[in-house]
Amino acid sequence: MAGIVIVGAGLAGVCMAIKLKEAGHHDFVTLEKAGDLGGTWRDNTYPGCACDVPSHMYSYSFDLNPDWSRMFAPQHEIHDYLRSCADRYGVTPHIRYGKHVTALEYDDARRSWTVTTDDGGTLRANAVISAIGALHIPKYPEISGRESFAGPAMHSAAWDHSLDLTGKRVAVIGTGASAVQFVPKIAPITRELTVFQRTAPWLHPKPDIALPPRARDVLRLPGMARTLRTALYWALESRALGFAVDPRLMKAHEKLALKHLAAQVPDPDLRRRLTPGYLIGCKRILISSDYYPALMRDDVKLVTDEITEIRRHSIVDAAGHEHPADAIVYGTGFRVLDSLAEQHIVGRGGVKIQDVWQHGIQTYYGITTSGFPNLFFLLGPNTGLGHNSVAFMIESQVRYVIGCLRLLSRTRARALDVKPEAQRAFDRRLRERLDPLVWNAGGCRSWYLDEHGVNRTIWPGFTFEYWARTRKVKPGAYQLIF
Repeated sequence: MAGIVIVGAGLAGVCMAIKLKEAGHHDFVTLEKAGDLGGTWRDNTYPGCACDVPSHMYSYSFDLNPDWSRMFAPQHEIHDYLRSCADRYGVTPHIRYGKHVTALEYDDARRSWTVTTDDGGTLRANAVISAIGALHIPKYPEISGRESFAGPAMHSAAWDHSLDLTGKRVAVIGTGASAVQFVPKIAPITRELTVFQRTAPWLHPKPDIALPPRARDVLRLPGMARTLRTALYWALESRALGFAVDPRLMKAHEKLALKHLAAQVPDPDLRRRLTPGYLIGCKRILISSDYYPALMRDDVKLVTDEITEIRRHSIVDAAGHEHPADAIVYGTGFRVLDSLAEQHIVGRGGVKIQDVWQHGIQTYYGITTSGFPNLFFLLGPNTGLGHNSVAFMIESQVRYVIGCLRLLSRTRARALDVKPEAQRAFDRRLRERLDPLVWNAGGCRSWYLDEHGVNRTIWPGFTFEYWARTRKVKPGAYQLIF
């Protein structure tokens, strides 16, 4: 029996563990499917992998790191930071590695959860906190003949470092956040690089600088790291005006992106094919200062025709052109909405979460969902961001979960379950705000939207709004179960 089970030891799971311990909860265990913590920053090791939010903001507010080597830290530094936090705050002994959770089932009689892992083991818990994240199930495109390709093929999230791409004809499928980082790194070593683009991304220049020892010494002075973080927070938060208020306010961002494109791509034909046909912000805005120059290389080719077939040694596009390939790299992102919806979660009365969500995912602030007492989500539905750091959202959610646990302790209730009417009211307000905004009105199809075209991913407002609304738990929104 464990009092609390955390599922996942990434950025969210480690934060939750630290704050549980700080609040006096020591009877908890973190179940991690892999052999190491880190989540996204453990799995994504492709060349050039780095944060696209300034590192002094993409970190815990209670553990500022003055030692980032760059303004946008590389993957290994973020991974090391998470490891050091887990060790420093004493939560590493609570992690059980190699424990892939396959089922969560609520027992009405016991008022507790049974957590089953893939090795057949079970744990009983009073509360379960799902910190599985959204960026961990690689998505592959449905292309005819994909399985018939004779050469090596890999997803960017499962990079095979034993595969040497030097001198090979490499096809890259996808031009999202990962591709704009690894394409510039592999372009100089390949014999020929063919990049298949379905939709052009909007790109801003990356204001990345190395932080020399002197700059890091300054950040160690009292209050300096906090001052930088505060300045970064408000600079990033200001970008939400176009997202959260009116899509027309995105014009300044569009102007910056077009100026960046014009400066780096003098070829008018290539520039035309790299100019998006939708409102900026509708899809994730990417940042890079070396992606466009990589596409300008003589040995790099951009294909904008749809892929119709993959053959043993080539890829065929809709124009009938056949592109030879020795290896394929899929930069096609993740199955974000499936990460929760495919979980085997059974709540009160034996109801599966898929049945409750058959007409669309519905939660209360992305943290709780009606019919599933004492089950909490971190980075759950509609708590992702397009403008600031998810670390801020995680900390807001962790504080809220601690508040729920305190409510249980104060009332001596066994469990709490969000009332359906509170959840419906929240979802109604959420939809009213989201529907006219850029993600739905911007004229694109993105991974933010579900199969019904409904945004189940992004928070529609400022992050300080979310912080304020989740600062205190409203007991009236919950049914207490004794």
